[in-house]
Order: sequence, then C-alpha cells, then structure tokens
Amino acid sequence: EGNEPGDSMKITYRELLHKVCQFANILRSQGVKKGDRVSIYLPMILELVIAMLACARIGALHSVVFAGFSADSLCERILDCGCSLLIT
Repeated sequence: EGNEPGDSMKITYRELLHKVCQFANILRSQGVKKGDRVSIYLPMILELVIAMLACARIGALHSVVFAGFSADSLCERILDCGCSLLIT
C-alpha cells in the first residue's frame, strides 16, 4: 500500500524476486559491492522495497531517506553515512 488510501499494487513472490535480482545486477554493474553504503530517496512505492531488498541481496547497507526532505537535508545524510550511490 502506498501513501494514498486506495493506492495499492499486488505482486507475486516470483515477480518480486525477479525484479530484486535484476536491480541487484544493476547495482553490481554500478560498482556496488558487499559493505558499501547506498542511500535511497524514494516515496512509498514498490521500487523502494525492490531497492532495499536488492541492497540486502548483495550485502550493501542501505539508508532510506524520507522523500519529503529538502536537498540540503538529503545532502547532510549522504555525507554523514558516506554512501557511494544514491537511488532516486
């Protein structure tokens, strides 16, 4: 379920696994590896869950930043955690 009432989507475990594996491969192609830190700046959508699970799948640490934060707040969080990639 998303932020808005009535905003929902259904996905099977098989579809989710396929999307997570695809995104994990994209992260690897960008040089993300086990132990790297990744920031995720997305609203409550399916892609947020996929990004989190893809990070976990390859052993990267992820930090979810609420999508309502300003650019300055996002910048501070990125610098504080020393992330190597921002997903938005």
